[in-house]
Amino acid sequence: MIHQFEIHQKDFLYCEEIIKKASKTFYAAFSQLPEQQAWSIYAVYAFCREADDLIDEAHDIEGLYRLEAELKDFEANKVPDRPLWRALSVVFLNYDMDIQAFYDMLAGQKQDADFKQPQTQAELSQYAYNVAGSVGLMLLPILSDNWREIIPQGKKLGEALQITNILRDIGEDYENGRIYLPAAVMKRYGLTEEMLAAKIIGAELISVWEDQAAIAEKLYVDSLKMMPNINPEARSALLAASYYYREILVVVRNSHYQVFSEKPKVSHLRKLSLLAKIHQEVTEIVEY
Repeated sequence: MIHQFEIHQKDFLYCEEIIKKASKTFYAAFSQLPEQQAWSIYAVYAFCREADDLIDEAHDIEGLYRLEAELKDFEANKVPDRPLWRALSVVFLNYDMDIQAFYDMLAGQKQDADFKQPQTQAELSQYAYNVAGSVGLMLLPILSDNWREIIPQGKKLGEALQITNILRDIGEDYENGRIYLPAAVMKRYGLTEEMLAAKIIGAELISVWEDQAAIAEKLYVDSLKMMPNINPEARSALLAASYYYREILVVVRNSHYQVFSEKPKVSHLRKLSLLAKIHQEVTEIVEY
């Protein structure tokens, strides 16, 4: 099947341009993979990016339903004539992909289209699975021959990434009419919507932020228990994606919780410094 990647090279390069532009962090991590695996991840990312942009950028719920209709055609072996789907058809030929995860991701985007603030941590967790844990399940078959044994860990990594996104984007999300922080957690620490509107970085905001950061950090730790079941050639890339994203939490802390101005980013220099730690972790992994 490898020759299918060569035949559809232009389609995969189209997908690569999307991840290059939209996520330097993920591209820096997954571009380390062997070409076939990297290209496959770019195709999955392109699907997720299109779904996300239809709601967050274009506010186009009809476009999301069209994408869902294309997914149904794809599932029925009627591949839509677009680079994204042609590339994904090769991915599905080469890996034991779980198409339900793609539908779950679209369900998460529908939640954003009809946004309601999560009331509890459990509601946030379900949303985080739909928009990000599902992505973990899309990627696992590309990264592991034993991926069905590590589904819970894959979901946890996706959830950790999504909570990190939420903690990074509190100000931007509020300006877009969304509060992803659970209402019960805000009430527990005395954080009000008025404080968010006034961009007040006080004890209340910091307490809520650290409450959610602690949950994300535990999810990162628990998720990486899957590493022995990740194929050896993919371990560095997955660790890099995890460590680079987790570092966003450090960047926010170092900025004194400034979540209302410029979006915090992990510097290229810091990513390079993390590589040594990633290499050490990979060498210490004991395969089961």
